[in-house]
Amino acid sequence: MKIYTKTGDNGTTALATGERVSKTDARIAAYGTADSLNSLVGWLRAALPATATDADKELTYIQHRLFDIGGRLAAADIKVDELQISTLEQWMDRMQAELEPQRTFILPAGSECVTRCHIVRTTARDLERLICALPEGQYNGQDRIFVNRLSDYFFVLSRWLSKLTLSNETPWISA
Repeated sequence: MKIYTKTGDNGTTALATGERVSKTDARIAAYGTADSLNSLVGWLRAALPATATDADKELTYIQHRLFDIGGRLAAADIKVDELQISTLEQWMDRMQAELEPQRTFILPAGSECVTRCHIVRTTARDLERLICALPEGQYNGQDRIFVNRLSDYFFVLSRWLSKLTLSNETPWISA
């Protein structure tokens, strides 16, 4: 099978339902950003310290869920497992228990894996905004909530990785 089909040469692409839409369609932008986010999660995994095995397992899980979200956006499928959201919350709670309380905003900086984590976090926010902009019926509300938690997860993970890699957090100082 050839990877190119030439069916998109006219500026359209097919949804999983077979319906053809413009490549500028909001759903295409949303699941394209889910794909970008998934790639960035893989990029983050490549920079994790060897001791962050739990984080690597969590990120692998997240990559699978991002494929699920992309598939649902492409097919308007409504099957979502609420356990996925509580799983992210449990992981955040576990990491936060090991961290000092946050007292100020933190600049997106630090070690390479921490900085990558912040880039992944902001891309998760991009995906959330794109999902929120879709008309009702073109996204699942649980996916929107999952992606919202996902950006929170990446923020907590960045703080946890800062601690793990002995990378100082840089507090924001207002002008």
